[in-house]
Amino acid sequence: MTFYRSLMLVDDDADDHEIFLSALENISASVSCTTAVNGEDALEKLLTKQVTPDLIFLDINMPLMNGPQFLKEIKKHEGLKNIPVIIYSTTSAPDAIAETKELGARDFVSKPESFSQLEQILKDILSNHSGKLQ
Repeated sequence: MTFYRSLMLVDDDADDHEIFLSALENISASVSCTTAVNGEDALEKLLTKQVTPDLIFLDINMPLMNGPQFLKEIKKHEGLKNIPVIIYSTTSAPDAIAETKELGARDFVSKPESFSQLEQILKDILSNHSGKLQ
């Protein structure tokens, strides 16, 4: 049984949305996922309560509001600051990872090269985190 019922993917790449949603659907029909095209879009959906995710996957490099800016913003809001955020990015620079962790990201996952790797990453995240919380 999975603790996470609702995810949010914040990423400006439409192809990444499609791949992520397909992988998630393959491993768990019971988990829904809302997408946002950048931090500004995600923040609006969160503040207007269009979605209340249990977990956010966040890209770093996006237009209008990037990952670090988004992390700073959600930490200012009482109802949002405790939502766990996992960085999901092609960036693997140590300074970028350190910055996002300092800003409150729970974990950092590099975007995998294959669909099966993404499925395994999602399985691990959903099962490991849910196991700790049951």
